[in-house]
Amino acid sequence: MRPSARFLPVVLFLSALLHGAESPDFAAVRAADDERVAATCAADRARLLAVYSDALHYAHSNGRIDTKASQIEGIVNGPNTCLSIDYRERTFLPAGPGVVLMKGRMLMHLRAKATGAKLVNDLNFLAVWREENGRWRFLAWQSCKNPPADGAAK
Repeated sequence: MRPSARFLPVVLFLSALLHGAESPDFAAVRAADDERVAATCAADRARLLAVYSDALHYAHSNGRIDTKASQIEGIVNGPNTCLSIDYRERTFLPAGPGVVLMKGRMLMHLRAKATGAKLVNDLNFLAVWREENGRWRFLAWQSCKNPPADGAAK
């Protein structure tokens, strides 16, 4: 590969940023994350298997850590059902070739299967997406709960 051709993707990426356009990688990761959210709320094992990296490291806001298998099992057969995930903010940042960070704030609306009670988790998060064999896969998640708006402790 000619040296100038090697830098073409970087030049195109920087040009898109300067002109306010979303990079093609960001658009692909946004679509992959939209699929992850839809698969989560549908509790669809096959779709989650397709979007999660085999190396998934999922750190919940309560400190529990899940792997790909345990995270999917929790979504499909766990104590809560996902009703919706509403992003308040979702930003994508390049971290290196084939790696994109996603950070922001979201409201996760859940229903307890045992009682039917509705729950809302207000979370700040950092996620890592990695391109694996030509597809963007969900590699890592870390979140923390925001305090209630009224300042009361939960």
